[in-house]
Amino acid sequence: MMDGMVWSLAAAMFTTGMLGGLSHCVGMCGPFVLAQAGALSAVPGPALARARGSMLLPYHLGRITTYAALGGLVAAGSGMVTRAAGVAWVLAAILALAALLFLRQGLVGLFPRLASGTGGGWAEGVGRALTRPLRPLFARPGGINGYLLGLALGLLPCGLVYAGLASAMGTGDPLSGMVMMAAFGAGTVPALMAVGLLGGAAANRWRGVAAKLTPLLMLVNAVLVARMAWHMV
Repeated sequence: MMDGMVWSLAAAMFTTGMLGGLSHCVGMCGPFVLAQAGALSAVPGPALARARGSMLLPYHLGRITTYAALGGLVAAGSGMVTRAAGVAWVLAAILALAALLFLRQGLVGLFPRLASGTGGGWAEGVGRALTRPLRPLFARPGGINGYLLGLALGLLPCGLVYAGLASAMGTGDPLSGMVMMAAFGAGTVPALMAVGLLGGAAANRWRGVAAKLTPLLMLVNAVLVARMAWHMV
């Protein structure tokens, strides 16, 4: 597939990852980053090497790998269903769902009261269950351990990821799905890298600005995805 519309959406997903990284990921994933950076800072060695380790490049690469793999899988699955059914409206319907998910994210960001009654207790429970077996990796998070942490923590429940996956699914093309979700994952790296290098307090300084811009970007994404769905009908 990989047409101009997909590239436009991939660019929007990258920007979503950047702003979402500041407004959302710093709070949700920041503690995992700080835990790894703290463990690496305690390892004896030159200060420059410890700072380089705090960038957590293997961890971020692992997260991007998971996001890209999930994007490719869901896009491949939807493509198979569409080809078997012989109807393009299946992909259009999936994209319409993705547009609604982005719309919801945007509206909740603009009007937080809309989120009342939609507690994330189940997501916190999944997160605890997923991270509990990973404690040995957190103790020594460098190299391959960091990559494995990224692979695993890329599966944490996240509304932004769900909306991105729905968009990737709507393309029906594995390569397009992988590119879109890899772009999203790459967009989240700068904010989380800042957490690892500078600490949560420094990154939190920008959360207020990002919190105001992110809902508007969610609405733009909703329009882009809805437009793609319209062209498939």
